[in-house]
Amino acid sequence: MVPGVSGGTMAFILGIYEELLNSIRILLTPAVLRPLFRFRIKELIEVVPWRFLGSLGAGILLAVFSLSRLLEHLLATWPALVWSFFFGLVLTSAWVVASRVHRWILRTVAGAIGGAVGAWLLVGLVPAATPDAPWFLFASGFVAICAMILPGISGSFILVLLGKYETVLAAVGNRDLATLGIVGAGAAVGLVSFAQVLSWLFRKDHDLTVAILTGFMFGSLRKIWPWKETIRTVVDRHGQAVPVEQINTLPDAWSAEVLGALALAVAGVALVLAIERLAVQAERQTTASG
Repeated sequence: MVPGVSGGTMAFILGIYEELLNSIRILLTPAVLRPLFRFRIKELIEVVPWRFLGSLGAGILLAVFSLSRLLEHLLATWPALVWSFFFGLVLTSAWVVASRVHRWILRTVAGAIGGAVGAWLLVGLVPAATPDAPWFLFASGFVAICAMILPGISGSFILVLLGKYETVLAAVGNRDLATLGIVGAGAAVGLVSFAQVLSWLFRKDHDLTVAILTGFMFGSLRKIWPWKETIRTVVDRHGQAVPVEQINTLPDAWSAEVLGALALAVAGVALVLAIERLAVQAERQTTASG
């Protein structure tokens, strides 16, 4: 929901990232497709990780429909405070993910640097003017969901680059099921297909893959720096000026806003460390019970 903050980052912090990829990958295997096309519902229920995916999907839908208007309001009213919280959150998340690389050697360091540079350049791109045709909405959903499951690259930000973030946000707020259905269909196809690639990469070279994803997260910090100067704007269909090109700046002086931003950044750091600690404890308990 927040451009610049990746859903993949959250999945990594919560310790469900690889389980998520494997659960999605299963959906295109013969073990699932065979009973699906033969309408063997009982067999299908046994092989599909529906409890995990269903719970996750329900949480995503709840967040989308309950937070869209609130986030829109917060980002418009107190942008520096909101971005400060997410900056602290993503910065610490990148550090936590980096600790999951078993051995930092030349190739993993190079992968992390390459990922960081790539993400840094990507988030600096200027949004484009694009059509509202169904095929482009489908393609936008496809590309955005691929970015969403990559830690450090936000699916929402990809929608911003494609000129479709406002369209999708308005569709959520207005319950425009036609637009949401087209974008959702593209997202579903992209999610299942791209998860196959990521799962293969994790199996092929875990450390290098995590290192590159860590780089993505560090590079994405360019987008969520709290203080920006707008270079260029465009007028949207509601007659409001929307920034399309910005540069990062430093705050002019110490103020209540700056102190509040620092406090929220620290809160983001503390939240990630607390979640990481809980995730490690839960993993130890699972290992002990197993």
